[in-house]
Amino acid sequence: MTPAINAAKRAKVNFSTLSYEHDPHASSYGLEAATKLNLDPQSVYKTLVTDCDGQLVVAIIPVTEKLSLKQVAKAVKAKKSCMADPTLVAKKTGYIMGGVSPLGQKSRLMTLIASQAESLALMHVSAGKRGLEIGLAPKSLQQLTKAKFVDICA
Repeated sequence: MTPAINAAKRAKVNFSTLSYEHDPHASSYGLEAATKLNLDPQSVYKTLVTDCDGQLVVAIIPVTEKLSLKQVAKAVKAKKSCMADPTLVAKKTGYIMGGVSPLGQKSRLMTLIASQAESLALMHVSAGKRGLEIGLAPKSLQQLTKAKFVDICA
């Protein structure tokens, strides 16, 4: 059980978990999850943490997309955005890179979800460790993380 799964259980939202044997040499954890779980890559989302003028912001985008740091900065009214330091990400979220979940983080961080997720019935995000995904409705993820749906893909 991970903090992400515990958070979903506590919130009493409908969710499912899927696991697979993670390959530590995989070049893309998200695409690996989609392939090994036989999921549409457009429904599998990666959790990225950015630094926007000193504030950590979580950005959740499809594994097939690239993040627009400019769009993230604009969405949170920051001057600029860059990828956050992995050590700081682990400290603030409680998760290691490649297994960062938007749910059950140690510190609640501002969260943005790519707008295309809104049209999905079900999306998959990391459940808090490599090789484990949680599937839930985008609206449930939005409510649990207090996120905004915004255009943040390049």
